[in-house]
Amino acid sequence: MKKITINDRSPLLTSDFVFGVATSSFQIEGDSDGRATCIWDTFCRQTGTIKDNSNGDHACEHVKYWQQDVELIASLGVDAYRLSIAWGRVINEDESINQQGLQFYRKLVQALASRGIKTHVTLYHWDLPQYLEDRGGWLNRETAYRFAEYAEAVAQALGNSVASYATINEPFCSAYLGYEAGIHAPGPQPGNRRKNGRQAAHHILLAHGLALPKLRQHAPQAQHGIVLNFSPCHAASAAEQDKRAAKQAHAYHNLWYLQPLLQGSYPDLLQQLQPEERPEIIDGDMAVIARPIDFLGVNYYTRTTFKGTENGWFKDIPPSGDGLTTMGWEVYPQGLTEILTELTKTYANLPPIYITENGAAYPDPVIDGNIHDPQRIDYFQQHLTAVEQSMQQGVDIRGYFIWSLMDNFEWAEGYTQRFGIVHVDFKTQQRRLKDSAKAWQQLLLERKHKMIATEPC
Repeated sequence: MKKITINDRSPLLTSDFVFGVATSSFQIEGDSDGRATCIWDTFCRQTGTIKDNSNGDHACEHVKYWQQDVELIASLGVDAYRLSIAWGRVINEDESINQQGLQFYRKLVQALASRGIKTHVTLYHWDLPQYLEDRGGWLNRETAYRFAEYAEAVAQALGNSVASYATINEPFCSAYLGYEAGIHAPGPQPGNRRKNGRQAAHHILLAHGLALPKLRQHAPQAQHGIVLNFSPCHAASAAEQDKRAAKQAHAYHNLWYLQPLLQGSYPDLLQQLQPEERPEIIDGDMAVIARPIDFLGVNYYTRTTFKGTENGWFKDIPPSGDGLTTMGWEVYPQGLTEILTELTKTYANLPPIYITENGAAYPDPVIDGNIHDPQRIDYFQQHLTAVEQSMQQGVDIRGYFIWSLMDNFEWAEGYTQRFGIVHVDFKTQQRRLKDSAKAWQQLLLERKHKMIATEPC
C-alpha cells in the first residue's frame, strides 16, 4: 500500500495545523422525514436532473449511524471534523425551531469533543428549505434575513462548543450552478439567467454578512468565516481573445465572491454586463457583506480552461487525455499553489486560510473486502505538497480537510461518484476503510509521534 508522507521539517507537522475530514448534511444524513423538505428533495424528483435517478432520502443514513461514524472519524486520528447543518432540520416549515433536530447536532458535537475532535460547522451547504424557495429562494432578498435568524438559532444552541462557523459553502455553486446554469437545485428559473445568478449571489453574500454579528454574539470564542471554491482560470491558447476570456472567467467565477468580502465591491466585470443582467444592490449592502471574517475556507479540486467567444465572453473547455478523475477533472495540484499565492499578493487583508475541501473521485471497486485507491493517495500526496509550497511562499494556511470522509450522494451525479476515503455500501450501509484512509491513519499517527518527540521536556 502506498503511503502519504510529510517532510520532518514541514510546517504541516506543527501542533496548531489542523488535519480533518469533511462531509455535508444532505449528502450523508438521510432521515428525510426528520426535516423540512429542501430544494434538493424537489430537484431529485424532477425527470433527468440526477444522473442515476437517485435522491438523498437515505444517503449514508448518518442520522441513524452517527455514533458509529464518530468512532470511525476518531479512528482516523484527525484533529477536526467539518460538517454542515441541515437548515430544514433546525427550522420547521412553520418557521418554529425543531428542538429534536438541534439536539441531534448537540449530541454529535459533544461526542466529537469527548474524543478530542474539534467541530467546524458550515451553516449552508446548498439545502435551502423548499418553503423558502417557494417564496423566491435566493432571488428573494428576504431569504438573507431568514438565514441570519437560522444562524442565530444554531449559534445559540451550539455556541463555543464549535471551533468555527462558516456561513456559506461555495456560493458560486448555489448561485451559478443553481440559479444561472440550472444544473443544480433549484434548476432553471424564469427570467434572465445571468441576472438570476448575479442576484442570487448577492443575496447569498448578504446573508453571510447579516449572520456574522449573530454568530459572534452567541459564539464569541469561535472563529467565523465563509467557504469559497477556487479554480485557476487558464487560457486555451496564447491568443489575446483566450487570455482575455481567462481573466473574465477568473473575475466571474472566483473574484465575484471574494472581492465583495474583502473590498466591499464587485469586480469591474460588473460594468460589462447589460443593465438588465446586473444585481439589485441596496445602499449599505456592500458594507454588510464586507464585515471582517476570521478565516477563509478554500475548496480546491482542479483548474479550468477557457476560450473567448464571438460575443466577447468566455467558454470553458473540458479537459481531455489520461489521468482524469471519474468526474472528468484534471489532477492539477500546482493550481492550488498558483491560486493561493495570487490571492495573497492581490489582497493585503486576506484572512488565514483553511483548505476546507480537497479530494478526488475514482471507481474504487471492492476486491476481497479491500478497496485499493492508489490514485487517490497520489492525489493527496501531491496536494499536500502544494499546500506546503504555498506556506513556504507566504500563504497563511491553518488546516487541511479531506473531501470526503465517506462516499455519499454526489448532487447531480447521484451515487455514481465516490469521493470518500471510506467506502459505503449504500444497500447495507457497511463502511470500509479504503487504502487512502489507512494511509491517512498512518500519516497522522506518525505526525503525532513526531510532535511528541519534539515537545520540550
